Amino acid sequence: MGRLSNSGALTESIYYILLRLHKKAHGYALMKDIVEMTNGRVNLGAGTLYGALDTLQKKGWIKQTDEQSMDRKIEYIITDEGRKYFEKEISRLEELLSNARKLKEA
Repeated sequence: MGRLSNSGALTESIYYILLRLHKKAHGYALMKDIVEMTNGRVNLGAGTLYGALDTLQKKGWIKQTDEQSMDRKIEYIITDEGRKYFEKEISRLEELLSNARKLKEA
């Protein structure tokens, strides 16, 4: 569920992780906020989330912040490379919606 697909499209889990990490957050905050954003539809378990965070760090799409929070939790933030891929996904999704609207109106 947290994997990046072969087609270049982001999975929904990865999309929401990158979206949320436009502002720094630790793992628990990510899980909580993603559930809230999706009205409970996307609910990442700890294993899925931390596996995805590891993969995204290896790809250079996110990084750990240099500072440590008061409760010593590791916080993450999206990188410029991650923003590039996120923006490509936004364009892909906009194209899907545009094509759907055109066909529905025809």
